[in-house]
Amino acid sequence: MTKQVASLGYKVFFEKNLDSLETFITSRSYSQILVLVDRNTNDHCLPILQSALSEITDYDIIEVDPGEENKNIDFCIGVWKTMLDFGADRKALMINLGGGVVTDMGGFAASTYKRGIDFIQIPTTLLSQVDASVGGKTGIDLDNVKNIIGTFTQPQAVFISGQFLSTLDDRQMCSGFAEVIKHGLIYDKDLFLKTIATNLETDDLDDIVFRSVEIKNEVITQDPTEKGLRKILNFGHTIGHAVEGYSLMQDADPLLHGEAIALGMICEAYIAHKINGLSEADLSAIAQAFDHRFKRYTFSGDIYQELITFMQNDKKNEGRKVGFALLSEIGKCDYNIYVEEELIKESLDFYRNR
Repeated sequence: MTKQVASLGYKVFFEKNLDSLETFITSRSYSQILVLVDRNTNDHCLPILQSALSEITDYDIIEVDPGEENKNIDFCIGVWKTMLDFGADRKALMINLGGGVVTDMGGFAASTYKRGIDFIQIPTTLLSQVDASVGGKTGIDLDNVKNIIGTFTQPQAVFISGQFLSTLDDRQMCSGFAEVIKHGLIYDKDLFLKTIATNLETDDLDDIVFRSVEIKNEVITQDPTEKGLRKILNFGHTIGHAVEGYSLMQDADPLLHGEAIALGMICEAYIAHKINGLSEADLSAIAQAFDHRFKRYTFSGDIYQELITFMQNDKKNEGRKVGFALLSEIGKCDYNIYVEEELIKESLDFYRNR
């Protein structure tokens, strides 16, 4: 059965077998179809896409290396050059088949190639299904600063299938679930409570994924270009992105996005408790929810200033002031709250010393 969410001029289709995809493409008379994949989605997810496109066999595949460390201008230039080599014109279609790296970079490459060609997002990880594929943000990283170069460009459609989740390992599933928990924390307490009771290995996630996408869509349709309400989606990301950038530079096995954001949400919940009215009971519930699913990341106080430098480069800031979205209670979130460095350091102490 097909479910749909209407977003900013396009639809998000929830279909196990991608039943509407082929008709959607053929009705638009594209001159050429390009499929962007990484090595993992080429092996595990492209066969699912090919089964859905039984009548469409003429397409060109562009493959990139997996991993956040490759979501940069050098790899994007490689994508653009390959598009040129394939002779792609302005009536071509890009299908981005992958996780957040592929959908972010593929959307950016498509939105800038010859001043913009159409693209479709087919997110293949839980994280990209509930976060990166919806909302029209495209982007690449620069010097380990996350998504600092990008555009607001809406896809022609998004197709979400639970089939792809069976290709993920436990760590990837858990990473994606951090964003589901976030949507509950900022907007829907009932969803947060459901996430606490969810078993990722055995439970059917279709309804939770659908509700999570609904929440993000409700927010971004009110504020497409992040002038106000959409900023609540950044809860956990000011500190989380900084830790993620640090980990990418320093760790042999870097944190995944959701792992870093889980850390960020614990720290930012502490800040919210200190200055935005979040109760001690809510802070405890949030910390326990993430402790239950995520391993503790070990770091020393010696890196605090380096993390704050990352935060000062965050795109959400005004001048050198570090901006946050902070909970007032579970299910409600405020934004445009600027926090002093000492409290940020105190929140990192809270994470490390619990």
